[in-house]
Amino acid sequence: MEVVLLERVAKLGQMGDVVSVKQGYARNFLLPQGKALRATKANLARFEAERAQLEARNLETRKEAEALATKLDGQRFIVIRSASDAGALYGSVTPRDVADAATAAGFSVDKGQVRMDRPIKELGLHEIIVMLHPEVDVTIVVNVARSQDEAELQATGKTIQDLRAEADAEAEFDIAELFDEVGAAAQDEGVITPDRDVRDEGDDDDRY
Repeated sequence: MEVVLLERVAKLGQMGDVVSVKQGYARNFLLPQGKALRATKANLARFEAERAQLEARNLETRKEAEALATKLDGQRFIVIRSASDAGALYGSVTPRDVADAATAAGFSVDKGQVRMDRPIKELGLHEIIVMLHPEVDVTIVVNVARSQDEAELQATGKTIQDLRAEADAEAEFDIAELFDEVGAAAQDEGVITPDRDVRDEGDDDDRY
């Protein structure tokens, strides 16, 4: 199906371009979203008549998007989720969750602007593209953690595997320290060692 684009569409074309697309893509996305019209003679004439108005509107919305982009680009948002010790989420983080986190922080972001190939399924820092306008996009970071404290640690660059390794190392250190303290206490109390037992038995044999 041939359509005329009413705005820039990534990987497809610029405003005014006539492109050939699959019918499903046109009917389910381009046409209902107001991003294109069927490339009929009537619609092409309509587009040319409204081109100046469409370009002016596009310029205005792009300026608004660029203003927001200067504030939003590089921002980090925390999303708290339950997860296993290995870091796998009990559920997922979707575009709606990302948009809600950004909106809660004072930014106007719609779930339709969030570009994700698939939902987030594990803890950690995840870079996400947000399309503020067909010609303006920014990158944000979503910090998915089980708690605020864990999120702060992840923000320093530590992964869930690093945190587990540190916890395991600390536990091993505590156990080793405990054994050292027990051994020192035993020596202070004069506990007989195996070497002392052998020597004493030898002394007894000599008396007979």
